[in-house]
Amino acid sequence: MGLNAYIQGFNSLESIDRAPGYFKYHHHSVADHCFRTAELAQMMGDIEEVHGNKKINWKALNHDYTERFIGDIKTPVKYATPQLRKMIGDVEETMTTKFIKDEIPEEFQEIYTKRLSEGKDDTLEGKILSICDKLDLLYEAYGEIELGNPNPVYMQMFKESLETIKKFDDLVCVQYFIKKILPDLFKGDFAGKDKMQRIAFSILLLGDD
Repeated sequence: MGLNAYIQGFNSLESIDRAPGYFKYHHHSVADHCFRTAELAQMMGDIEEVHGNKKINWKALNHDYTERFIGDIKTPVKYATPQLRKMIGDVEETMTTKFIKDEIPEEFQEIYTKRLSEGKDDTLEGKILSICDKLDLLYEAYGEIELGNPNPVYMQMFKESLETIKKFDDLVCVQYFIKKILPDLFKGDFAGKDKMQRIAFSILLLGDD
């Protein structure tokens, strides 16, 4: 038993593909996603602290570590039914608990139980994590659309990601993203740009869910 198994788990995350089964120009691993989500969360947290006068306690750095046990399950599958989502969550929790019990030294087990638990909750930090999880997916989808990937799944990913982000528009960081950052995505010329703009307009201005 030792922290070596936890460290070796990083390699597993590097070998798990995001959006498995779909053609893509850019291949992203779960490890890539974990890093980008953590960096995005820090950026959005900075916005909350500077423009919203809030204090952030970080919890995003271990996002999706537990996917080393179950892989990256496609979002439409994971959320197909509440029952299936609960079953997947139960399996992930059981395997994580077993990993902590078998591999993490006893004096650290309580720490890692908290660290590897689902961070998306009703706290400000949990909300930012939820936002940035979808923000990274939005940029993954945008990257494929910009390069001309014809698979409609990426436009759907863009739409669903923006819909989720919009649900948190009471937060200063989301307001800032919508006003200051999102418009930059539409400055270039690429196939799919007009459709993306229409989707964004529908979600953000018309409130179309």
